[in-house]
Amino acid sequence: MVSLARQYKIPGIYNARDDAKAGGLVSYGTNRPDTWRQAGLYAGRFLKGEKPKDLPSMQPTRFELAINLKAARELGLTIKPTLLGLANEVID
Repeated sequence: MVSLARQYKIPGIYNARDDAKAGGLVSYGTNRPDTWRQAGLYAGRFLKGEKPKDLPSMQPTRFELAINLKAARELGLTIKPTLLGLANEVID
């Protein structure tokens, strides 16, 4: 998807930081290692005999914003400093 968006000069927003690193404009999504850790905790509880109906519903609590400045320049876009200040990662 990132390569098609770059080919046609379409600014793309993705849910994985790797897509921003691959040339996407922006990514905003969950912290993947935290999500995997939560899945592992759930699996451990299942293996210990807990029933799925007894487990609480879990939602991600950490989200990451990554902005690719190189992609922004290629698209002729200017990213405001206030938005850059909010980013967890700025890729240049």
